[in-house]
Amino acid sequence: MINKIKVSVAAVLSAVVLTIGSLAQAQTTKEEFLSKWNNSKQFTLDVLAKMPDSGMDYKTDPGAMSFKEQIHHIGTAIVGISQGFLKGAADAPSLDVKTATRAQLADFVTKAYDYGAASVQALSTADEAEKIEVFGNMVSRRQVEALLIDHSTHHRGSAIAYLRASGVEPPAFVGF
Repeated sequence: MINKIKVSVAAVLSAVVLTIGSLAQAQTTKEEFLSKWNNSKQFTLDVLAKMPDSGMDYKTDPGAMSFKEQIHHIGTAIVGISQGFLKGAADAPSLDVKTATRAQLADFVTKAYDYGAASVQALSTADEAEKIEVFGNMVSRRQVEALLIDHSTHHRGSAIAYLRASGVEPPAFVGF
């Protein structure tokens, strides 16, 4: 019985130490974030460049966003989240996806990522640590920065699946 208690306590303490260690390593510096952010921008542009014009309106099903809409959504979310939660400037890029050409979409995505980067760069350490309400959750702005990366990755992953479904080899992943 005592051995079971010791093992249980050791397991709980190990879990706590591992959790704290992973949380500490999950935090990055602003420079590390921006490096990853720029990599994300280039990868998104590379994915966009791979889709033939004939596949820009491709959808996996009628209720899904098209390839073009997936890419546009990455940019509009960056702008909206940066403006709403990262103190982004009022003057933000926008684009009507219905009439946009590939070149206009690429330009918009570039400007949206640059807008997100400028928003992050303008935040002080205190701003990044400040807890704010985001979609019903109290989180730090630093967590919102991570959300931007996660959201972009999610929709870029969908766009990559659209490439594969269209018979197009996606660009190779580059982590750094």
